[in-house]
Amino acid sequence: MDREDCPVQKLGYEYFEKVVNMIGGKWKMRVLYILGLNKILSYDELKNALGNVPHNKLTKQLKELEEDALIIRTENSKILTKVEYSLSKKGYDLLPMLLEMCNWVLKYEVEKFASAENQTHSTVN
Repeated sequence: MDREDCPVQKLGYEYFEKVVNMIGGKWKMRVLYILGLNKILSYDELKNALGNVPHNKLTKQLKELEEDALIIRTENSKILTKVEYSLSKKGYDLLPMLLEMCNWVLKYEVEKFASAENQTHSTVN
């Protein structure tokens, strides 16, 4: 592929870096995915859904997602310790891109599986 044909060349590295800063990190895309599935979750529900995530790491990445306006943090006035999280419009608009990334993985996993199947059948014959 020639560099002129490269789809990211027109973008500029600074925009790519902004994307990496917004959704990079071990837990950020997982948080977006889980909130996309569940709409609203308390901190504890989100932490349980993520599995073995350290409290300080999750708190830091939730704060960064909130600062980047990808999620909304709401404090429950009735229960002082209850905080809920949901996707913002900006975060919701990111879901189709997460789906495309999953489709990309699926495409190559299917090709990998098909290639392995072909190798198995060719060695049997």
